[in-house]
Amino acid sequence: MTSDDRFAKLVQIMASLRGSGGCPWDRQQTHESLRQHLLEETYEVIEAIDEGRYSALADELGDLLLQVIFHAQMASERDKFTIDDVIDNITDKLIRRHPHVFGDLQIDTAAEQIVQWETSKVEREGKKSALDGVPRELPALLRACRLQGKASAVGFDWANIAPVWDKVQEEIDELKRAVQRSDDDQVEEELGDLLFAVVNLSRFLAVNPEDALRRTIVKFERRFKRVEKQFRRKKRSMSQASLEEMDRIWEQVKQEEKQVPPSGISQDPKKEKGD
Repeated sequence: MTSDDRFAKLVQIMASLRGSGGCPWDRQQTHESLRQHLLEETYEVIEAIDEGRYSALADELGDLLLQVIFHAQMASERDKFTIDDVIDNITDKLIRRHPHVFGDLQIDTAAEQIVQWETSKVEREGKKSALDGVPRELPALLRACRLQGKASAVGFDWANIAPVWDKVQEEIDELKRAVQRSDDDQVEEELGDLLFAVVNLSRFLAVNPEDALRRTIVKFERRFKRVEKQFRRKKRSMSQASLEEMDRIWEQVKQEEKQVPPSGISQDPKKEKGD
C-alpha cells in the first residue's frame, strides 16, 4: 500500500466515524470541543521528543495527524474546506516561502531565510504587522520568544549580545526599586519586563526559553523527589526539618547526579547551567 493509499484510507475511516451509523462520540464533536484534545496531543508529541522515545513519537504523531483529519472532515461536512484544501494550502505556502529552493532567489544562511520568510508574510501575504501570526494561546515564554524573533527579522534588534546583558541588569534594578516602594502593580510589570529581557537573552544564546525552563522543572522535580526519599528512609517529615538540613541533602543529591547522571535523561553534551 502506498503512502497515498494509506492517507486516503485514514481520511475515509474518519468520514465513516462521522457518518450515519458511525461513532456517537465522534459524531458529537465540534471544532471547539476538540481544542483541548489537539493541545494534549501536541504536548504528548513534545514529551516523546524530549524523552527520545521514537516508537512513541510515531504513535503520538499519528494521534496529532488524526486531529488534523478530524477538523478537516468536520469542515467538509459544512462545505467550508476539505483535507485537500489543507494540503494545497500548505504546499503552496512552502513553495512561496522558499523561493531559494523553488525559484531563483539566492539565500545562503538560515538567518537570511528567516528574514525572507517574515518579509514574505508581510509583503506577499497581506499581513498588517510583522508580529502577526503568533498565537495568543502559546505559553508566555514561547510567545515572547516568537514575537522577539519576528521583530528581529525586520531589523528591530541589537547587533550583539552586550546590550542584552545590560538590559537584563537594568530590569533587575527596576524590579528591586519597585519592591522597595511596595508598589504591587509596578512589581508585576517590572517582573514581566525582566522575564521578557531574559527571554531575549535566551534568543541571543540560541536557547529556546520554554525548553530551558521545562528542563529545569524536570530537574527540580527529580531532585526534590530524591530529597523526599532521603527523609522517608530516615522516617522523618520534611516539614519537621530545618531549611539548612534540607539544603544540605539537596546539595548531596546534586553532587550524586553530577557523578552518575540519572537514567532516562537525554545526555545533552551541553552542561546544565545555573547549578
